[in-house]
Amino acid sequence: MEQKSNQWQEKLYNKRYIFEIGAVLLLLAVPALGFSQYVIRILIMIGIYTMLALGFNILTGLTGLVSLGHAGFFAIGAYATAILMIKMQMNFFLAVFIAMIITGICGLLLGLPTLRLTGTYLSIVTLGFAEIVKMIIMNWDSMTNGTLGIRNIPKPTMFGEKLTLANNGMYYLMLLLLFLVTFTCITIHSSKIGRALKAIKANELASSMMGIYTARYKVLAFVISAVITGLAGGFYAALVSYIDHNSFTFDTSILILSIVILGGMGTIRGMFLGAAILISFPEVARPLMEWRFVVYGLILILMMRFRPQGLLGWRSTAKYRIPKDKEGKKRGGKHGIS
Repeated sequence: MEQKSNQWQEKLYNKRYIFEIGAVLLLLAVPALGFSQYVIRILIMIGIYTMLALGFNILTGLTGLVSLGHAGFFAIGAYATAILMIKMQMNFFLAVFIAMIITGICGLLLGLPTLRLTGTYLSIVTLGFAEIVKMIIMNWDSMTNGTLGIRNIPKPTMFGEKLTLANNGMYYLMLLLLFLVTFTCITIHSSKIGRALKAIKANELASSMMGIYTARYKVLAFVISAVITGLAGGFYAALVSYIDHNSFTFDTSILILSIVILGGMGTIRGMFLGAAILISFPEVARPLMEWRFVVYGLILILMMRFRPQGLLGWRSTAKYRIPKDKEGKKRGGKHGIS
């Protein structure tokens, strides 16, 4: 019976990898399928919010720290990239790299004073951070152009070719950045850092007693989350070519939180699923456009009541699979667990 169960699990894992490879090939082939620029733009927005959700998931899904101010990091990444490209005449890739460093520093500065805060108090502080960023953007006219926003943000160029929606350059750049972010998050999940963050979420006191420097890892979670969010912000600025303070509101933070809760906190695939559902929903149900945040709220309430782990949240609590030796026997027992 156990052997049949193991065989079924192996088939399931093999099908999973086949599905993932097929999904990647399909995404690469999308421009060749004749879709309009409108559809391509929606797919790019899904990719951007997937990156935002993956960054947010490091902080909330792994570490258990709930932030309502990620729109602030999103804005910093976008404005830093736009300012460096326009005023400093930098290339997009150099500008967005510096923007990621800037947002990482802001994440460090926000993480340090909030080490002793959890739950509601942490959420209020992060919400205040986002409002401070918004006020700075609106009043620093010489740098951010105030409430008028920044216009004519240049498109990225690669090998002398400008990347646009028309030539599908922005779409493939989104796929590249999304792959890098996903690979980074997968690496973190399976690393010592990821295990420490999960332990802190489960029980911070027990983690500290086990020798985990919880303060260091919590600040690190803020920094990593901010860096990924800054990358998404920089790409968003290059995509839309115009940004202002209305592009980064409290609603943006709630949307990111909704994606993470819907997909399943602590998962990778859940971020893709949540972003695909919530970003495509307003386009599919345009008559409900004015009620979209009411719908998001209802989704959050229903998910927290009937499925608090999210659509794919069961994966974050799945049992660890003990590796097997060449004879198919589980390692452990008198030989120890490797």
